[in-house]
Amino acid sequence: MQALIVESNPNLGRAWALALQSLGADVTLAIDGDEAARKINATKFDVIVLNVLLKAGSALAIADLASFRQPEANVVFVTSTTFFSDGSIFRHAGNARALVDIEMPAEDIASIVHHYGVKPPVHAAHPE
Repeated sequence: MQALIVESNPNLGRAWALALQSLGADVTLAIDGDEAARKINATKFDVIVLNVLLKAGSALAIADLASFRQPEANVVFVTSTTFFSDGSIFRHAGNARALVDIEMPAEDIASIVHHYGVKPPVHAAHPE
């Protein structure tokens, strides 16, 4: 599983990365919207962890770019506010799969991200 973490706080991004790596993910970090855009254009990701409130760049623009460039990539948004607590994030970003609180333990966030990043196995049709 290829994961991109877009988080302005490098310490928090690394904590999430370590938790995801412990589940077998290959993780790439980006600290702002420009870096995230470059990485989305260069590498295929299964899942993107995206802080709603980036210090530089727009999380919704990054999610939109991902939906265009990598339509199969799922996005897990992380937030420290209640702004999207009404579920409207799912109307603004069609690739949004979850909105979690930034205070959630890194291991729990990693479990959610892993769930949305692992593609289900393709099963062969059974003859009848």
